Amino acid sequence: MRNVKSGLLFDLLNYILLNLLFIVTLYPFYYIFIYSISDPTLAQKGIALLPAGFSLDAYKSVFMLKGMKDAALITVLRTVIGTTLTIICCSFFAYIITKPELPFRRIIYRFLLVTMYFNAGFIPWYLTMKSLHLNNSFLLYILPYAVSAFYVMLIKTFMEQLPPSLEESANIDGAGYVTVFIRIIFPLSKPIIATITVFAAVNQWNTWIDNFFLVENPKLQTLQLILYNYLNQANNLATKSTMELTRGVNVNVMTPASIRMTITMVVTLPIILVYPFMQRYFVKGIMLGAVKG
Repeated sequence: MRNVKSGLLFDLLNYILLNLLFIVTLYPFYYIFIYSISDPTLAQKGIALLPAGFSLDAYKSVFMLKGMKDAALITVLRTVIGTTLTIICCSFFAYIITKPELPFRRIIYRFLLVTMYFNAGFIPWYLTMKSLHLNNSFLLYILPYAVSAFYVMLIKTFMEQLPPSLEESANIDGAGYVTVFIRIIFPLSKPIIATITVFAAVNQWNTWIDNFFLVENPKLQTLQLILYNYLNQANNLATKSTMELTRGVNVNVMTPASIRMTITMVVTLPIILVYPFMQRYFVKGIMLGAVKG
C-alpha cells in the first residue's frame, strides 16, 4: 500500500509540475496573441487572460506596409527553395561520406566538422559573397545554405544505422549510388530528413542579415527585414497616429507595444503552424541521429 500511495503521489506531483511548465511556456505566446488582437488603447491599461476589446487594426497596418506582398513572396520562395536545396545537398553529401571507397573521406568529413567550431567572421563572408556576385541576387538566399556541417553530421549518423544488406541487395541487382540513394536510402531517412527540414526552414524564414548587408534591390527584400524596419519605426508610427488624432483626423491610435506584438505574431505564426506536421518525425529523427558521435 505504501508503494502504491508513493507512486500515486509521485504521478500527481509529476503531472502538476509538467502542467505548470506547460503553462509557463505557453503563456508568453498566448499573451502576445491576445495583446495583438486587443484594442491598443485598452491594452495599455493591462491584460492578463482575455483580450481588452477586439481590434485587428494592428494587423491591417502591418499588411498594408509598402512592399509587404513582394517581401512575403520572396521569403516564402527563399524558405521553400532554400530548404529543398539544403535537404538535397546535405543528404547526398552525407550519403557519399559514408562510402569507404571515397578517397580521403575521413579527411573531408573532419574538415567539414572543423567548420562547426571555427568561423572566418563577417568581413571574409561579406567579401566572398561580393566576389561571387551574389549581392543583389536571389541566389544569395539559397546557395550559401546548401550545405551545413551540422545537418550533414546528423544525416550521416542516421544513414550509418541503416542495414547494409539493403544497399548490398540493390547493388547485386545493378543499382548505382544515385539509384540506391533515391529509391532506398532517402525514403528510409524520413525521420532525420523531417528534423533537418524543420531546422533549415526556421533558419531560412528568420534570417535577414544577408538581406540587410548585401541586397539593395527593394524587390528582393525579405519579410523579416521589412518587419524589422517597421519594428524600429513603431514609436514614430504611434506618435504620428496620436498627432493625427489631436488634429481631428479619424484614425485608429496605434501603440508601439501593439505594433511589436503584431509583428511578433506575423513572424512566428507560420513556423508554428508548420511544425505540427513534422512533429511525429522530429523527435524520432533527432534521437536516432544523435546516437553516435
